[in-house]
Amino acid sequence: MSSVEAAGPQFGAPIPGVQYPLKVLYCGNCSLPLEYCEFYPDYEKCKQWLEKNMPNEFERVLQLQGESKEDDAGEDEKKRQKRGGKGVLKTKKKEEVPKKICLSRAPRGKKKSVTVVTGMSTFDVDLKVASKFFAQKFSCGSSVTGDDEIVIQGDVKDELFDIIPEKWPEIDEDFIDDLGDLKR
Repeated sequence: MSSVEAAGPQFGAPIPGVQYPLKVLYCGNCSLPLEYCEFYPDYEKCKQWLEKNMPNEFERVLQLQGESKEDDAGEDEKKRQKRGGKGVLKTKKKEEVPKKICLSRAPRGKKKSVTVVTGMSTFDVDLKVASKFFAQKFSCGSSVTGDDEIVIQGDVKDELFDIIPEKWPEIDEDFIDDLGDLKR
């Protein structure tokens, strides 16, 4: 007899006392094998389904749980891992930022310039919509470049003092500040 046979059954060989083919029972709620239902996030529904459809297996599962709970007497409850994703989105707290819109002009090349508008998001204005409005109104390019910055091609700073309060009535002219010429 070789040493491999003395150590135990070989890999892939039938195990004595086990009836083949194996019959695996699956849960109708989570579609996992019954042994793995406890790892499913909604285990209570799995137990209800099991009690209703397979009462014998339900009793066996309860007996197995009773033995394991005696072993884990120190722990109150198993902590289950919740899957991440978009199910629970945490809302970001908005910091109290002074409501002010800043207009400035920045040079772009030798003779050309752009107008930079910052602070529109403090008034809960959608920056994409505002950028598109400015592009249509001034017949030029406009884009959102930062989390609170709109760049409009051309020097339209003087017209913005009249147009912004006209389009968004919640923004008064007093909230609009002119920073003059700045480098970006």
